[in-house]
Amino acid sequence: MDARDVEKLLEEVKEGKLEIDEALNRLRILPYEDLGFARIDTHRTLRKGFPEVVLCQGKTLGQIRKIVDAMVAKGGDLLTTRASKEVYQAIKEDHPEAVYYEEARIIAIAMKPKRLSRGTILIVTGGTSDIPVAEEAAVTAQSMGNRVEKLYDVGVAGIHRLFGDKAKLLGANVIICVAGMEGALPSVIGGLVSKPVIAVPTSCGYGASFKGLSALLSMLNSCAPGVAVVNIDNGFGAGYVAGLINQMGEV
Repeated sequence: MDARDVEKLLEEVKEGKLEIDEALNRLRILPYEDLGFARIDTHRTLRKGFPEVVLCQGKTLGQIRKIVDAMVAKGGDLLTTRASKEVYQAIKEDHPEAVYYEEARIIAIAMKPKRLSRGTILIVTGGTSDIPVAEEAAVTAQSMGNRVEKLYDVGVAGIHRLFGDKAKLLGANVIICVAGMEGALPSVIGGLVSKPVIAVPTSCGYGASFKGLSALLSMLNSCAPGVAVVNIDNGFGAGYVAGLINQMGEV
């Protein structure tokens, strides 16, 4: 479907030959923009309610700048993950409105949600070393229009630190639990609350932690019901899923 097809579609709506809902359904499957090295999904917001997110890791600076330029030209809203200061400085030259969340390694452009969720997402970490992954989840969820609270450094090595914030635990609509080492914290929290717990294993830990594999396997084998697991260091994925869950049922 090209520009001429879109014009024809609009004409059919104006003439009453096509219902608006059907026209929107057709628009949702419009093709991408082909940059040669990347294919930009410019209608993801229409299909999913949130724009395509750019993973900077593994891309050259030139590729990132061209992708960002194309996406901003099409719609404006943009989120990039795993972005370095160097990438931010380059993007800011072309887009002064860009905001950099250094700890989360996320760049946001024009990410202004139209509404704020009624429910709250609570993000919990086992230790301070897990905070960068937790911040990636937090910024992602906030960009989607979710209320986010944080509870950091309450791991099982000093579990009494967790119980001082029972009100936050019990009041949250969704909990993201970020932990490395042996990855036991999501099971503890999953046994305490009646809400979904999204476990995020991190690559923090020594030797036999195998860069997060030990925590991943522990979380997958959790005996607590209601615990789901994303990939190692995948704060973005956890924040996105938590955001969708938190906004279910809201108009």
